[in-house]
Amino acid sequence: MTPLPFDLDRVLGESFALREQAEGYARAYLETVHHRPVAPAPEALAALEGFREALPTSGVAPPAVLEQLHRLGSPATTAQGGGRFFGMVNGGALPITLAARLLADSWDQNGAVAAVAPPIAALETVVEGWLQQLFGLPNTVAASFLSGSSLALVTGLAAGRWRLLERQGYDVNAKGLWGAPSLRVVAGAHLHAAALKALALLGFGRDQIEWVPVDDQGRLRPEALPTLDDRTLLLLQAGNVNSGAFDPFRPVVAEARAAGAWVHVDGAFGLWAAAAPQLAGLTAGHEQAHSWSVDAHKTLNVPYDSGIALCADPEALFAALGAEGAYLPQGTAGVLGLNRDGLRYGPEMSRRGRVVELWAALKSLGTEGVAQLVSQLHERARQLRDALTEAGFPGLNDVVFNQVLVDVGPDADAFAAALRESGEAWAGASRWFDQPVLRLSVCSWVTSEEDIARTVRAMVRCRETRA
Repeated sequence: MTPLPFDLDRVLGESFALREQAEGYARAYLETVHHRPVAPAPEALAALEGFREALPTSGVAPPAVLEQLHRLGSPATTAQGGGRFFGMVNGGALPITLAARLLADSWDQNGAVAAVAPPIAALETVVEGWLQQLFGLPNTVAASFLSGSSLALVTGLAAGRWRLLERQGYDVNAKGLWGAPSLRVVAGAHLHAAALKALALLGFGRDQIEWVPVDDQGRLRPEALPTLDDRTLLLLQAGNVNSGAFDPFRPVVAEARAAGAWVHVDGAFGLWAAAAPQLAGLTAGHEQAHSWSVDAHKTLNVPYDSGIALCADPEALFAALGAEGAYLPQGTAGVLGLNRDGLRYGPEMSRRGRVVELWAALKSLGTEGVAQLVSQLHERARQLRDALTEAGFPGLNDVVFNQVLVDVGPDADAFAAALRESGEAWAGASRWFDQPVLRLSVCSWVTSEEDIARTVRAMVRCRETRA
């Protein structure tokens, strides 16, 4: 087959036409997402079967491809961008971040190497400093921009594993884990599933974990800590996934540092409390840890995927996760970011420039805007808790941040399903000290008082229907 000659004008014309078509679909979607049912209708889900087809032999015209994607995909989405999605601690998306992502995707930069993606390296350098400021961390802390806090957990714990073994005189990169000195893992009994996954990826099994009892809010109890030592990875939480409670960092981190242990703080959604003066007390003492994991696509309302790993020991980070290759160009000092190669900071090599949306969110909000956003989520959660209590749904946690747990009866799964089927709100069931509960996470910047009232009314109707 003879290739067609490249015609730049034709290619640009087709590209711009497709961009306009996609933007039209996006506009139509955004115009309805705040008013449509939060969960997709059964017929919309059934229509997804339209994607089940053989791979075309000769291909389909791009406009038709986009049309099918919008026609079948858009109605079947969950309205996470609206104000009544309270599931999985998922945030919405600030308008500036959607626009910035569109531009960044057009750049199509590979953030692995600064010489290949200079603006990505420059923005990562700037945002690293901004995060140090927002979280109250030393200016030597390194930031990795990853797909989510799950990978950020792997990153922080890998750095900790490398450092603890290096202190034992063992080079894990050269010798591997077989025959390595044994390390300990200490964590609260309510450790998140993402942390368990990260530990498993790093060679630590569940049976190795020394579990620490927690209080009635899921906080690790300092007096129950085992004796720590310089072979210990200690995992703490800035935001229990159910209650939103924060571990007592100051006494626990101080004890761990004195023993030579490595402390990692899982702050997927809760670490942002450090950026809001009225909530910063929840994280007091966290700044003395060694590594942290956090999501921007949760509390900060940046689009997926936007995770961050922070490490106070850059040498350990680079040693554990860095990569080298003769074909990789070296960084250049003297120009902002051009000595920062992203592949040294995390597990990923090739990756998109996801820092662009994060930079746009922080730049547009500023420190005051971030504090206001975080505080507003907390205030909405308190309003939701109070309204549910008044409607006869017993609250089960102290709403210190953005998580609300309520008792909806013995079959919380069925109640959650009924609420979602109503189309009025989306919430998930969970278990709290073996009690079935409904768990509502207030994470969207657009959640209003009316969204709260509408959700409570829907829950009352679900209760009455099920009575």
